[in-house]
Amino acid sequence: MSTLTPKTLYEMLRKAQEPKGYFFNKDMGMTMALLESLITNKERYGHMACPCRLAAGEYEADKDIVCPCVYREPDVEEYGACFCGLYVSEAWNNEEIEHKYVPERRPPEKISL
Repeated sequence: MSTLTPKTLYEMLRKAQEPKGYFFNKDMGMTMALLESLITNKERYGHMACPCRLAAGEYEADKDIVCPCVYREPDVEEYGACFCGLYVSEAWNNEEIEHKYVPERRPPEKISL
């Protein structure tokens, strides 16, 4: 059992990501559930694969979806939120921009079936 909790992960990541302009979704129920899933994936695979995508379980195959994934930056830049909605812009959290559907950017050949 991991000693890492969603709350401690939240604080660790918040301190590292907010200065870069990435904020956690203000919907704390959703945010904590996603962080719990990241911890589960860390225990399961050895890395924090995005909880909203199907991981292969091998780091090399999953490295593009290890949170924060490589798609976060373009997602937040274009839509104000990442694919799973864990990371958002300050404007998104402040309701200053429309909350739009964020399409999957991961190439189909990288998606494990």
